[in-house]
Amino acid sequence: MNKEVRGYWLLTWLGLLANIAALPVIAVVAFAGPPLQTANISLAISVAWPAAVVGIVASAGLLAQRRWGVILTIVALSMALSASLPYGVVRLVLIRDPQSLGGLSLLMSMLNLMALIYWCRPVHRRYRRL
Repeated sequence: MNKEVRGYWLLTWLGLLANIAALPVIAVVAFAGPPLQTANISLAISVAWPAAVVGIVASAGLLAQRRWGVILTIVALSMALSASLPYGVVRLVLIRDPQSLGGLSLLMSMLNLMALIYWCRPVHRRYRRL
């Protein structure tokens, strides 16, 4: 990997560890309790677990310095962002507790957005092995 790209290895390892840790956390949140339990289960099965699995595969591609790793990372972050932002807004409106899962979901969506902006930079699509 070209040494000009700052944060590549840090964000790759952070993404791998966060996606591995997300799998059991998603299960705990999805089956936790009555507030929005149906929405939690459906989002966990349809978006959250697939995004985490795609994120793990993307991190593996990034560790191997493959071009498809960057593209798959963008896909995984987009999947996570498309679920966490609307879920956080709806949860904050219905439950009205910013310290609950709604606030955490909005924080995660902002972190996903910053990571998405980082990985969309053109420098990640240059100077790479095939």
